[in-house]
Amino acid sequence: MSLPGGGSHPAPWQRLSPRMLLVHPVHEVLRQLPLVIGSLFLGSATGNPWLVALALALTITVGVLRWFVTSYRIASDEVQLRTGVLQRKVLSLARNRIRSVSTDARLLHRMLGLAVLRVSTGQEARGDSEFTLDAVAADQVPRLRAVLLADSLGAPERPGPPGRVLARWHPGWLRYSLLSVTGLAMIGAAAGIAYQAGATAALRNSPLAQSGVDIAQRFGAAATAAAAGAVVLAASVVLSVLRSLVTYGNLLLRRDAELLHLEHGLLRLRENTFDMRRLRGGTLREPLVVRALGGARLDAVMTGVTGIGESSLLLPPCPAGTAHAVLADLTAKSDAATGPLRGHGPAAARRRWTRALAVPAVLALVGVIVEPPVWLWAVWSGLTLCCGLLAADRSRSLGHRVSAGWLITRSGSLERRRDCIAGAGIVGWTVRQSWPQRRAGVATLIAATAAGVKQYRVVDVPEELAWSVAAAASPWVAHNRWARRSTR
Repeated sequence: MSLPGGGSHPAPWQRLSPRMLLVHPVHEVLRQLPLVIGSLFLGSATGNPWLVALALALTITVGVLRWFVTSYRIASDEVQLRTGVLQRKVLSLARNRIRSVSTDARLLHRMLGLAVLRVSTGQEARGDSEFTLDAVAADQVPRLRAVLLADSLGAPERPGPPGRVLARWHPGWLRYSLLSVTGLAMIGAAAGIAYQAGATAALRNSPLAQSGVDIAQRFGAAATAAAAGAVVLAASVVLSVLRSLVTYGNLLLRRDAELLHLEHGLLRLRENTFDMRRLRGGTLREPLVVRALGGARLDAVMTGVTGIGESSLLLPPCPAGTAHAVLADLTAKSDAATGPLRGHGPAAARRRWTRALAVPAVLALVGVIVEPPVWLWAVWSGLTLCCGLLAADRSRSLGHRVSAGWLITRSGSLERRRDCIAGAGIVGWTVRQSWPQRRAGVATLIAATAAGVKQYRVVDVPEELAWSVAAAASPWVAHNRWARRSTR
């Protein structure tokens, strides 16, 4: 791989690794699988089996041609990617706009020593607008990453020695995925695909279905349903744990000076490199079940990285102490995750209790009118207790603090989150009040930033404190408000 061209000599166009000729045809066949299956059915129906061979040949040919029509070059001020089998396309990115470089290596890529390298400028890009090199030699990835990030980060073009390890995956982290809904989602998706493929009709009169009917008649429908539910739940737990293991196994979070490097995965290796100078804070996510087991997830609040999904992930559900230590290290605030917060007062607490107990109150009113069975009142009592516990936890979780130029806010119960945002990264403030909030004397304060999810909320803060919180985090707010008043 050559370095960017200099002077009057343009940088040469380079091809991807020829080993991609073994990868792209396979991926092209998988991508066009519906076409191949359709050709199979059409060939069977018309007596022309050569249709399947023709479809496979065309698909493999397209995969092979992609190597001949794909090339890239790294110039002194931009990087370019040239692609297209039928329609020629050149994608160009300014090097000083590059915000992150990520790599992805599926099992076939890893077997062949290849990787997929993606370059991001911080703007959402999909499909043809995404700058992706598929596939480059894995041993060239560190050098390519250093060259691509050198201009935007002021980093050396040669990778330096490994930096400081912030966190490393441990098998004990798997316990936080035991009650994840991921397994149920996978089972539901598989059931949907089976239904669409007509598997239910094939099983209707099968020996398996008949044995299920015999078991239900022998042990009763309720016992059979309970056993089936237990099997589905056990399968969900196993699938959730396996997915967590395969996705996050061998995770390593490392800081190299002004670069933050994350890699994880057993079969599919993923790597992301971020610019620490664009870090604007972090978000601790603590779902109820994970929090009950003493865990938390950590996301980065960083410009050029969306705060949704896996793109901002730094740590999956892990021991809360690990997430707290990493957040404190990244923000240089030892109490970012554990420091006390200022409560929002009785009005905010009343709003949580009112909303939580509204449904039990309506159900109780209906019960007085229709006189339901006694056992339904027992269910109502359990529901009321759960709603009360939820309201108490939401009231206890609500709070904020402004300290040394950082805004820290926390809210939620089933999905509790604690946002730690640098005041220097906040570009605007908004105070919103719904009609119920105006009656209660509270408001929602919204901090706008170019990082993460773009908006971070301080929920139900007393309305008389809203602008003072904004002024404490962003001194320019107090100056501008004073200037506006002085001109009146």
